[in-house]
Amino acid sequence: MTEHKEDSGSVVESVMDKITETFHHDDGSSSSSDSDDEKSSISSKINRLFGRQKPVHKVLGGGKPADVFLWRNKKISASVLGGATLIWILFECLEYHFVTLLCHCLILTLALLFLWSNGTAFINKSPPHIPEVKIPEDVATNIALSLRYEINRAFSVLRDIASGRDLKMFLTVVAGLWVLSILGSCCNFLTLFYITFVVLHTVPVLYEKYEDQVDSFSEKAMIEIKKQYAVFDAKVLSKIPRGPLKSKKP
Repeated sequence: MTEHKEDSGSVVESVMDKITETFHHDDGSSSSSDSDDEKSSISSKINRLFGRQKPVHKVLGGGKPADVFLWRNKKISASVLGGATLIWILFECLEYHFVTLLCHCLILTLALLFLWSNGTAFINKSPPHIPEVKIPEDVATNIALSLRYEINRAFSVLRDIASGRDLKMFLTVVAGLWVLSILGSCCNFLTLFYITFVVLHTVPVLYEKYEDQVDSFSEKAMIEIKKQYAVFDAKVLSKIPRGPLKSKKP
């Protein structure tokens, strides 16, 4: 009887152990799934750089220009970047002048077409078809209207900044112009344009590849910058007199 009780007790204990292990396993799996859900929710809640809600391709305007900047077609992107590099070498390193290059290209093109048009009579071939190029009136009008709108908007923004109503925008513009003046003193306009062109062909594609890491770091940096700006605003900017606020008409 004693042995029978001991055997039954050991059986009950083993069954209870198995049940306990099963519950622990379920708890572990549920906790791991919960942690995975939390990680996915955290990654989805990362604030994108500059409050971006759209993909990088849409931010760059979409279409073929965005495909070139993001190296969707490596041959086209490499050709564009190589062409820009060749132009920069011609004008900056070899000190070739733009007007001289333009005139030489036109002379060569006109000479080839002239010889081809007159030489076809001797070799019994048809002359080259030179298309008639015209700028449509609606295209020229749309470009002029768009340019006029952008210029007027720039003047309006400069007027708002100069009136003293937005101190933060004023400091941002002044800092940007100061950085641009430093860059302009280090290199000429062509080199600055080429550097901008190279940056457009490298930074967006690298950002698209590592956007989660960059956005996470930028979010922490922006929090720290806002803290420092709040301290600077409380101690310095709030004590600077500002211009009168313009009342908005209903």
